[in-house]
Amino acid sequence: MKFKGLVWFFTIALTLISLWELSYTWVVRNYEGQVKAKAERIVKSQDANLTPDQRSTLLNNTIDRILDSTRDKEIYPLLGTTYQKCKENELNLGLDLQGGISVTMDVSLEGLLKSLSNNSSDPQLQKAIATATAQKLNSDQNYIDLFANAYTDANGTGKLATLFSGPGKEVKIADSDAQVISKLKTVANGAIKQTYQILTKRIDKFGVAQPNINLDENKGVINVELAGIKNPERVRKFLQSSANLQFWEVYRIDEIAQSLANADKNLQNYLNGIAVGDTSTVVDSVKAAQNQNPFLRIINPIDVQRDAQGNPFYVAEIGNVAKSDTGRFYDYMRNDVVRSAFPANLKFLFGVEAKGTGGVNYFPLYAIKTIPGSEKAPLEGDGVEEARQDFDERGRPAIKMLMTSIGTKTWARLTAKNVNRPIAIALDDVVYSAPNVNGPIEGGNSEISGNFTIEQAQDLANILKSGKLDAPAKIVAEQVVGPTLGAEAVQGGAMSFIIAFLVIFLLMLVYYNNAGWIANVALILNLLFTIGILAAFGATLTAAGIAGLVLTIGMAVDTNVIIFERIKDELAKGKSYQQSITDGYSRSLAPVLDAHITSLITAFILLYFGLGPVLGFATTQIVGLLLSLFCGILVSRLITDIYTNKNRHFKYYTKFSQNFLKNANFKFVEKRKIAYVVSFIVLALGVGTIFNGFHQGVEFKGGRSYTVKFDRAVKNSDVSEDLRASFGDNPVIKTIGDNRHLNITTSFMKGVDGADEQVQTKLYEGLKKVLPESTTYESFVNNHIEASTTVQPSISDDLKRGAAKATIFALVATFLYIFIRFRDWRYSIGTILTLVHDVLVMLIIFSFMKDIVPFSLEIDQHFIAAILTVIGFSMNDTIIVFDRIREYSRDLRGADKATIINKAINHTLSRTIMTSLTVFLTLLILFIFGGEVTRGFAFAMLVGVIAGSYSSIFVGGTVLMDFAKSKPLGAAAAKVEKPKRPDDGIMV
Repeated sequence: MKFKGLVWFFTIALTLISLWELSYTWVVRNYEGQVKAKAERIVKSQDANLTPDQRSTLLNNTIDRILDSTRDKEIYPLLGTTYQKCKENELNLGLDLQGGISVTMDVSLEGLLKSLSNNSSDPQLQKAIATATAQKLNSDQNYIDLFANAYTDANGTGKLATLFSGPGKEVKIADSDAQVISKLKTVANGAIKQTYQILTKRIDKFGVAQPNINLDENKGVINVELAGIKNPERVRKFLQSSANLQFWEVYRIDEIAQSLANADKNLQNYLNGIAVGDTSTVVDSVKAAQNQNPFLRIINPIDVQRDAQGNPFYVAEIGNVAKSDTGRFYDYMRNDVVRSAFPANLKFLFGVEAKGTGGVNYFPLYAIKTIPGSEKAPLEGDGVEEARQDFDERGRPAIKMLMTSIGTKTWARLTAKNVNRPIAIALDDVVYSAPNVNGPIEGGNSEISGNFTIEQAQDLANILKSGKLDAPAKIVAEQVVGPTLGAEAVQGGAMSFIIAFLVIFLLMLVYYNNAGWIANVALILNLLFTIGILAAFGATLTAAGIAGLVLTIGMAVDTNVIIFERIKDELAKGKSYQQSITDGYSRSLAPVLDAHITSLITAFILLYFGLGPVLGFATTQIVGLLLSLFCGILVSRLITDIYTNKNRHFKYYTKFSQNFLKNANFKFVEKRKIAYVVSFIVLALGVGTIFNGFHQGVEFKGGRSYTVKFDRAVKNSDVSEDLRASFGDNPVIKTIGDNRHLNITTSFMKGVDGADEQVQTKLYEGLKKVLPESTTYESFVNNHIEASTTVQPSISDDLKRGAAKATIFALVATFLYIFIRFRDWRYSIGTILTLVHDVLVMLIIFSFMKDIVPFSLEIDQHFIAAILTVIGFSMNDTIIVFDRIREYSRDLRGADKATIINKAINHTLSRTIMTSLTVFLTLLILFIFGGEVTRGFAFAMLVGVIAGSYSSIFVGGTVLMDFAKSKPLGAAAAKVEKPKRPDDGIMV
């Protein structure tokens, strides 16, 4: 073996780097364990009458307080590194392992197009934007292209420049449509990057130790993962705010009193079926009573107020709308008979939600004076230079603002114009403050005050400091995981990892004797290097990533299995140990590389098309596969050479394995018609899945999914009727783990922004009967909802398209790789038929057994990850057989095709069974012990591994028999030269 010194160097270097990187994790875990013990002692000394929920909340708050106060404490022995620095360098755990929130945000370009146009209220512009937005749900096309197509289809070509050109603008009146579209795309791409940069600034101020934010420029999608977050609603507001700060003049209620009366009368007549000008229609008295003052009843107008001296005055808001009536208010305002009653420049805005009497929450209603033809206010956020959290004159948290020089002048004019009148200060169309102006303000100072907490005021100030988003981003997919569920996932993942490692460790020794130590040392180093590199590069370890590690255990030893089986074949030919080792490593190199390259192809495809936790699986798999090449080939050969250079040799079989399939001589080719019948049945059942259908996960069908914890065992039938009545649809209810956890998926209000609280309220109402009597809505949300997932239709459609593309690309890539590798289309066809067979088997099981097995079988991202992984795995087995067929076609001159194929399959049978067994065992352990997060993935992989082993034996090779009737199997194969000296086996 050449370059042993280099292999030694990299092995030692990777070991030291991995241990160094993982040492931060050990130090942090040790310190946090001490803090938790201290917090438990503090809580124990508190009131003994605390409920379990109160005790848990107090414990978590105490731990957070201690950690926050000691973030600058030096905790790393000798080095003196602070807790905060160690925390930043520890191995990142995903939100599914420690709790938190993950969101997928779609950057919206609608507002950007309106701001770039000459008239944002142009009906044709708004119609084209609405059309493009609707088409985006089912299209991969660029949003600007969708808009341009919609506009030109409705208005003809050559009109875009007129819409977007003007003095000082990038678009010129003489520009063609293509030039306008190009310039709009440039601006849009800049806006998307600006949104990403500003969100990154906001997240940096959020106080999360290891935030993860990624931008997909092509899709205009930003993925954010904030592990350890305990307040998801705060995150939603923080991320989705566009920071559109505006200062508005307002109408007082006495100035629009007649308009309100007219709108109310018009709406009343409309609801009673009376047309404008109709004075003869008689309305039923009951109906008339029901529809009396419909608009005024909704807005609850605020009458004139009087001060202590009896002088009249008017507050800034004109009324209060109950939270439950906001939807009806918007419906009324969309009605022309209501809208036409108000001045053209009037716009209604809600204030901050407030608590009313009787537990009814309401929103103050403000009547804003707009500037005709523009959506801009007299003073915007670009006139503010600095914003900070402070306190108002009453000691309440507030946001103090300092204007720019231009903003100062505008603010002075605006306040001078509105002396003794209120000015509404709104952020993202929500009025936070509406102070009364006592006189002109010329110093450039202002503030937003209200019923803020210090945290809310700090968040608002940080949002304003980060800057306005020209292209705001809205959450289209969300996953929230509670810390309890995260801890269970860690426990399940760790247990499956340890058990899988021990089982494979022992299996290698039982089957390969002391040569098994080579595989085990390579496996240990592979796992150490994989975790160390993930930590070094700041990658995030998720539950799916742990599944990838468990799978790596099975696939890592596959390299040594291929090599060991080949060495056994060489020994069986009567060669010496040294020559057998040299030839075994040499002749194993090509199939080992094939196995890894094919798996890497599918892993990279998954990395490109996947989202969220699936990315963690793909990342872990890629790192593990690359390191498997280094450890399984180079490190293994290094250990072997060190041992054999001392006139010793490893034994590659035990009494049990020595004769296992040694003289296998099964007639696979002769029985191929039976295999064809089985394959035809598989094909027929595969077609049947189209009609039988699948259970789609919430990722693919959209909606909301909740994992709910109960204090006692609960059956699906206990809650199904109440949930159906509450939601008005048929929610999917599944038992998770024990009978104290249910997963509930609903399509109620699917696609409606900001409906999370309403959906959770319906969920609470539907589960009331099985919850403790004292459970309030707040305690239900905080203590019983352990995890939630929200997916809007736009992203679910995108995920489905991505899944289909990923599968097709994997098959095409496979075909091309096999064609290049074997330079014979028949091998490619055989491989594709094998893989299609495996995919169909997985689809059949998930379709026809979805209502039979006692666990969830859903088509989701984890299932797609399993399909792609199985494609890579099955291809490995098939290539081993094909490689041996090609070798025997060259070596066994004159032998018929049936003999060659049978001999190749029989001689690789032990390898096929061993690699399948190692992967199958690790997946079975993951299925049993890994927890609910990875159970569906593990089951899909189990099915795929069984199908892959069958197809590589009974489908791939036998298909070649019928495709190769007129041409020798080895005709296209390049002659492979044998190594000329012992050192030629493995090159570095």
